[in-house]
Amino acid sequence: MEISVELTLTPLQNEYEPAIIHFIKKLRNSKLKVLENPLSTQVYGDYDDVMHVLNTEIKEAFELMDKGLLYMKIVKSDRQDYEPHF
Repeated sequence: MEISVELTLTPLQNEYEPAIIHFIKKLRNSKLKVLENPLSTQVYGDYDDVMHVLNTEIKEAFELMDKGLLYMKIVKSDRQDYEPHF
């Protein structure tokens, strides 16, 4: 089953950029399709593969920060080729 995941990592600390950069680089090094924009990171792939990578990398990201939030949306389909029709 293919899924699309949108992630927004928000460390609640002064030095927040290193944690975000580390998280995104770890996702890029996975075999998953990863797209980024200034507000979020999207990850696409097989459900089991995506969730395995996210489980590992979210835990590591949280361990590297004092406090933080992670917003995650999951869609049951591969939406990486989505283009608006309006």
